[in-house]
Amino acid sequence: MSDHREHVVELLRGDADKTQKARLRTHLVRLRQRTLVLDASVVLGAVGGASTCGAAFVLFLGSMRDSAIAPWLFLLFGLALGCTACALIAFLADGILAWHGRHRDASLPRPK
Repeated sequence: MSDHREHVVELLRGDADKTQKARLRTHLVRLRQRTLVLDASVVLGAVGGASTCGAAFVLFLGSMRDSAIAPWLFLLFGLALGCTACALIAFLADGILAWHGRHRDASLPRPK
């Protein structure tokens, strides 16, 4: 996506008319939104994975020490499920943003 962003910035610096520049700026804003949504998706997926590992580790430690682990398991596994669901929703939001941009603005000129 960074190559695409650089291409849009190049086109903005070029000799496009006002209408094309407005369309390119809108496209650049959408690319920034997609980048933020994808970054959030990656972070949420990582937290969900780490929480799953943490829940497995707590389960292992609890079985070794015969201690009460239910609150920790509930917290970590709940966090894992919540973050994973939010990561999938964020990834879906990126797809919707990409689809909406493609159908609304059509494609940009190819780089020379």
